[in-house]
Amino acid sequence: MHSVGQAARKAASTLRRCDTGTKNAALLAMAEQLDQARQTVLAANARDMQRGRENGLDAALLDRLVLDDTRIDAMLEGLRQVTALPDPVGEIDGLQSRPSGIQVGKMRVPLGVIGIIYESRPNVTMEAASLCLKSGNACILRGGSEACDSNAAIGACIQAGLVDAGLAESSVQVVATTDRAAVGELISMPEFVDVIIPRGGKSLIERVSRDARVPVIKHLDGVCHVYIDATADKAKAMAIAVNAKTHRYGTCNTMETLLLDASIADDMLPALAAAYADHHVELRGCERTRAILPDVGVATEDDWHAEYLAPILAVKVVDGIDAAMVHIERYGSHHTDAIVTDHYGLARRFMAEVDSSSVIVNASTRFADGFEYGLGAEIGISTDKLHARGPVGLQGLTTQKYVVFGDGQVRQ
Repeated sequence: MHSVGQAARKAASTLRRCDTGTKNAALLAMAEQLDQARQTVLAANARDMQRGRENGLDAALLDRLVLDDTRIDAMLEGLRQVTALPDPVGEIDGLQSRPSGIQVGKMRVPLGVIGIIYESRPNVTMEAASLCLKSGNACILRGGSEACDSNAAIGACIQAGLVDAGLAESSVQVVATTDRAAVGELISMPEFVDVIIPRGGKSLIERVSRDARVPVIKHLDGVCHVYIDATADKAKAMAIAVNAKTHRYGTCNTMETLLLDASIADDMLPALAAAYADHHVELRGCERTRAILPDVGVATEDDWHAEYLAPILAVKVVDGIDAAMVHIERYGSHHTDAIVTDHYGLARRFMAEVDSSSVIVNASTRFADGFEYGLGAEIGISTDKLHARGPVGLQGLTTQKYVVFGDGQVRQ
């Protein structure tokens, strides 16, 4: 791992000087290599799938692991989309003239070397490589052991594309070993690695956050809320509440707790329960919810903390926006929370006072996504406050340094 880190640090110094055209050429060459190696990649994935079935991986993990022509086409399209994105490196913001005559601004520059630790999904190998390369960073990718053959095959395509564009193979390195000790080394090499991004289950992210000696960009949970205010348009609220839960169950921006103002609970809860029943969503409610919907299960303390990632929803009746925000502050994960309201003042209060990486007014929590936010793509979502927050796109993989332009000035 130290050898990998040394090579990555050397490559990062080269990538800092790399122009946009060269980076784009490398991305397109990577796409061409992947397309040509399609059958090799699918054969490698078949080996991973067979091993996964023999090791008893559950259906959800196997679904994330499998590659087919459609998913490879999506990877190719992702590379083309990243190629088309504006390059943030070199942008200068806020240039101001000072009384001394100098001009001071901030230039956007790469972070350096990014270590990414992820599970199951081999397409992350290409996604992470493309975003790191476009933002001028070298990267070290450590995928899960269940996808080792797939990741190696995709990594070979990446490195062949880099060579085609005249860049060092070490600009993107896929860790070959499946030994868990490699993760411990990767997160403990601040001399070689500038940032760690874990993508996977809670246990992985907790371990990385606990043990890392390198700064980490991460989120632990996606305990997302929708609060329906007394002034909300009923049809709008119904559509948002149903979509936020049922659009996809296994994503971090899916609603896990629905909060309703007490004054509209009698009217809205039966209609919402019927809509969720159509989607086979199990409801677990507070006492006030169960007084209106007696067939609903009891919500325990654990339910308010739960990220179900499943067709289960906790429901609570609250006395207005203050009670809703108190609940969100106590049980939320600072990921994404939404309010449905026709009251401008309450919307502004919710935006100002709810301490989450995305706060949404009158729309589904499912919009908390880099593509939907216009970032083109994302490496993940951060609930940290330093250095990036919310969906992390190309700008989130860069930092800024002060630049000063002068014409012979000396300080008096």
